[in-house]
Amino acid sequence: MPTSGDHAGARPHVVLLPSAGMGHLVPFGRLAVALSQGHGCDVSVAAVLPTVSSAESRHLDALFAAAPAVRRLDFRLAPFDASEFPGADPFFLRFEAMRRSAPLLGPLLAGAGASALVTDIVLASVALPVARERGVPCYVLFTSSAAMLSFCAHFPAYTDATTAAAGVGDVDVPGVYRIPKSSVPQALHDPKHLFTQQFVANGRGLVDADGILVNTFDAFEPEAATALREGKVVPDFPPVFAVGPLLPVKFPEKDPAAGYMQWLDAQPAGSVVYVSFGSRKAISPDQLRELAAGLEASGQRFLWVVKGAVVDRDDAGELGELLGDDGFLERVRGRALVTKGWVEQEEILRHGSVGLFISHCGWNSVTEAAAFGVPVLAWPRFGDQRVNAAVVARGGLGAWEERWSWDGEEGLVSGEEIGEKIKAVMVDETVAKKAAKVGDAATAATAKGGTSYRSLAEFVGHCRDAGGRHD
Repeated sequence: MPTSGDHAGARPHVVLLPSAGMGHLVPFGRLAVALSQGHGCDVSVAAVLPTVSSAESRHLDALFAAAPAVRRLDFRLAPFDASEFPGADPFFLRFEAMRRSAPLLGPLLAGAGASALVTDIVLASVALPVARERGVPCYVLFTSSAAMLSFCAHFPAYTDATTAAAGVGDVDVPGVYRIPKSSVPQALHDPKHLFTQQFVANGRGLVDADGILVNTFDAFEPEAATALREGKVVPDFPPVFAVGPLLPVKFPEKDPAAGYMQWLDAQPAGSVVYVSFGSRKAISPDQLRELAAGLEASGQRFLWVVKGAVVDRDDAGELGELLGDDGFLERVRGRALVTKGWVEQEEILRHGSVGLFISHCGWNSVTEAAAFGVPVLAWPRFGDQRVNAAVVARGGLGAWEERWSWDGEEGLVSGEEIGEKIKAVMVDETVAKKAAKVGDAATAATAKGGTSYRSLAEFVGHCRDAGGRHD
């Protein structure tokens, strides 16, 4: 298999098109830097402004500052009337606005002189025809797990074979395993939901891509990766490049160091429980308070990043209000740090004091935990996260308490139960040893000559063959 250094004279120009949300933007930034700095590509990233969240805006600015060789392409969307979808999730609305603006991609690609386009899965079914019309090879970056990719690819056939009256039940993905009804993303149970329409259209469109990049590694998801490549999930499926875990971008160090990093420096090795449920969904106030009670009852040190609203620009609540004014913050002072501020999660997970990550199992969080061998206590809340939590458990990265509720389900998980589970996982040496092995496998995959390094080099080779530029 050729590596990117074998054709040093030809520099393909790869244009990356991420969609809305940090879960989508972050892996695109990491891919941009990997291609530019590690595999000899010219890279441009299409930036859609204004962003939905402040975190996205800050991340884009930081990315282009940290990687000046990566070029910025402004992608201006067509006017979009959001009133057509009253009450819809703001990120789903942005997905739809971008999808309807797909015809504007043609001039963008032509002006950039693109050798290849890598589009977000959310835009696949509308971006692929535009790229094909321009004669530009089009690849998809799937920003979740290979298990979720297999589900996405199979789901259109599943819906075709299922009556509307029967609804969505357990989904047996050929060659992979069963995705139980309870793990199917909530929106997909409603065939008229905006997200369902987007998801099915994109799943059908995957077969037309020149290839699929997925942010995972073969040793972590062997069943799904093999089934996809062998055409067991969908016959004649495009090549699948497992290129993960895509490694964090090295942003300039802050001076002085962030307060949470100074706090971690003062804690014993492996003693801290890091708690974060991502940038995408807020937990109900009642469940937040039970989680607070559980963390307190566990007796462990913890660093907790609290989110109180779906979009960070709307998150004006004070910590005391969110957690209940019962003296919790005072009682845990000294052994805990609780913040609503933005943190650099990869810095935290890399830190030697962190011994457990309580995570919603957004895929970026899972890959970061895998990269650093940090055990995960999975508590999925939304979307693809139960599918990802199953990957965590099957792959040896941690534990998943499947009975714990997620968004839209009745019932609170009690603070007592949360505290007992944290204590049990923290003292289980087997959990830590298995997670460390996953970390070793991730390091081997991304090292030069590893499976993910070679997959990314193979993708670059395809882009060169399609037409590189000579300096």
